[in-house]
Amino acid sequence: MTKIALLISDNLLPDAENARVDIFELDEEVGKLTPALADLGLELVQIRWREIAARASEFAAILPLMVWDYFEGNEDAFLGAIAKAEAVTPVFNGFDILKWNADKSYLNEMAERGAPVIRTLTVDRVSQTNVARAFAELATDTLVIKPKVGGGAWRQVLYKQGDPFPDAKDLPPEGALLQAFLPSVAEEGEYSFLYFGGRFSHAARKTPKAGDYRIQSSYGGSEETYIPTQAERDTARDILEVLDFTPLYARVDLLRGQDGALKLIELELIEPYLYLPHAKGEGGDNEGAKKFAAALKSAIEKAGRKS
Repeated sequence: MTKIALLISDNLLPDAENARVDIFELDEEVGKLTPALADLGLELVQIRWREIAARASEFAAILPLMVWDYFEGNEDAFLGAIAKAEAVTPVFNGFDILKWNADKSYLNEMAERGAPVIRTLTVDRVSQTNVARAFAELATDTLVIKPKVGGGAWRQVLYKQGDPFPDAKDLPPEGALLQAFLPSVAEEGEYSFLYFGGRFSHAARKTPKAGDYRIQSSYGGSEETYIPTQAERDTARDILEVLDFTPLYARVDLLRGQDGALKLIELELIEPYLYLPHAKGEGGDNEGAKKFAAALKSAIEKAGRKS
């Protein structure tokens, strides 16, 4: 069997003191990917991302799908480990893609290329001055304030005009994105479209618990299988086509804008949860897992021909 490294963060280890409450998502995803990859002669091996630079030669490919702490002040260490590992073994998605996607100001670049992106102001550090400017420029009375390097709603704040200004410990520690809050997240939910090897696989609709706006399961959010319309598929495809590369895996996260059209809120190319329960089939027969496995096998073979 050809060994494939699945990188995980320390907070996903069974005995972690700061274990994530959504650790079940690791077990669920691995339970489908492992047999699907095995059917193609690929053995999925979990390994801490902090160890991969020293152990890269043990694997034919490296997947950073479960590095769910790289944004908690660990970005430089994570990217440094990936750079060293990629000098030995192919990483999917590659280092350049991961570095670009880690800083969410890529949204501005995608908007400039013509993708339908939720309007976003980028600041070096959150202040009352630039928040006041964002209220005016975005024509809203409620902002979502996010770290430029972040995930899972970490250090993210929903701030309504006139409320006491958030405490620094709750705000992004450095650079931030300022976006208008879209009521559709609570009314309709957020959509995730999954693509493997550039091809659509499946989709999910995610909704927050009553009274919240965060859709992650760790905050009480839930998801359901979603069958997108052709027009919605076209929107997601148009977003991917502004890229000058085809990622092995991509999750296109979309919200309904105030104009009624779907807008890109994030393009997840580093460590997206793949929502495999919302593709047909269980275990290794899961269609999403099988599509991922086939795309990975093809990418490994292509990388081998280039070397």
